Amino acid sequence: MKKQNICTTLATIVLATVGLAFGTTQVAQASSVNNYISSKNIKPAKITSAVWKGFPKYKYRHGKGKPEGVVVHETANNNSTLYNEVAYMKRNYKNAFVHSFVDGSKIVNIANTDYLSWGVGYPGNARFIQFEQVRVHSKSAFAHEIANSAYYTAYLLNKYNLKPNDAAYDGNGTVWSHQSVAKHLGGSDHTDPVDYYKSNGKKYFGSAYTMSEFYKLVKSYYNNLHGSSNNGSITSHNNNSKLQKATYVSGTGNEVAKVTKTYKNNVLYNHLKKTRKNVKSYKWPKNVKAGSKVWVDQRATRTDHSQWYRIRFSASNKAKRYWVYNKSVQFPSASYKASSQTLRIKDNVNDYTRDHVFDTHLLSKKVTNLKYLGGQTYTADAAATITDNSGKFKTYYRIYINDKAQWIYANETTNSY
Repeated sequence: MKKQNICTTLATIVLATVGLAFGTTQVAQASSVNNYISSKNIKPAKITSAVWKGFPKYKYRHGKGKPEGVVVHETANNNSTLYNEVAYMKRNYKNAFVHSFVDGSKIVNIANTDYLSWGVGYPGNARFIQFEQVRVHSKSAFAHEIANSAYYTAYLLNKYNLKPNDAAYDGNGTVWSHQSVAKHLGGSDHTDPVDYYKSNGKKYFGSAYTMSEFYKLVKSYYNNLHGSSNNGSITSHNNNSKLQKATYVSGTGNEVAKVTKTYKNNVLYNHLKKTRKNVKSYKWPKNVKAGSKVWVDQRATRTDHSQWYRIRFSASNKAKRYWVYNKSVQFPSASYKASSQTLRIKDNVNDYTRDHVFDTHLLSKKVTNLKYLGGQTYTADAAATITDNSGKFKTYYRIYINDKAQWIYANETTNSY
């Protein structure tokens, strides 16, 4: 079983993208695993419910029974069995636990998927269902495990009315590896199951198996499930005659992004598109170009999982606001690593801590007024660095005030380096 400090550790984001390490021929051949599953007519195992009542029950960030996707793990233990892993997890659930375990012959659900689990740290735990794959040691067992895992992922997507969407490339989606969570959201430095897929693909099938191929198999199972049940409860989201729902997250209103090179592929809207009738569209102002600054105060996720931002073209809060598709704006990217830095907050700081790193795509809210904390000392467990849209390099630290995680700008502290 992988051991990790889920509650406090935020380590270096993994920079590798699935598949970039492989040549064109290997990527093309990686589907040999999926082809083997098809040619051998491998049927996924039935899902066994063995939910243990000892696991804590905390709601996802949008509420009970509202996960936003599925994270695929593997245990990184060559000598364990599924039931050994389950027993270990029950003993150590205060450190980490997942919802289910999968191997070459079984899919066993041990925690209620209506509630979150602790497998990828913050913020992923509050968003995703998570399951572990137990390492197997034969060609047939690996193919069966992949089939079981892909089917179980598709089953969960179908159950919770989530549409398949590969999160590996842009951090927006419903199908996640632990590596993709670490890369796009932070919370840990794990890269599973990418290496496990790669090595077993090469060992048993002659070429690396990838998350991209796994996702294709998930979609195949999902299409089969979706075609035989649910009667269109998901496809209706794509019906332009149906209005969609959206979840909204507000920031403080003064975070800055830049217009991307492809901004003209999209237009501006006075309200979030497809969420109400008679939404009006607008052309971009003539003085706007790629690289222009926009101020962002809100982000939204529609039912179809598309991401949107509310922007204005002036720092003034009185400026007109528009909704725009997320591909039209770009935020500074943050690089995260673990930290044990002791920080003393400077006196008379006129600023606030925030719930996220300032000026990143998550947007942030003010949390604690620093003018009341001058002289107090805290120990950071994580550090983040960004180059903001004015080209200034900035460091932020994550500290805990009254047991609540908060980010503070390094220049507002001493002993920061």
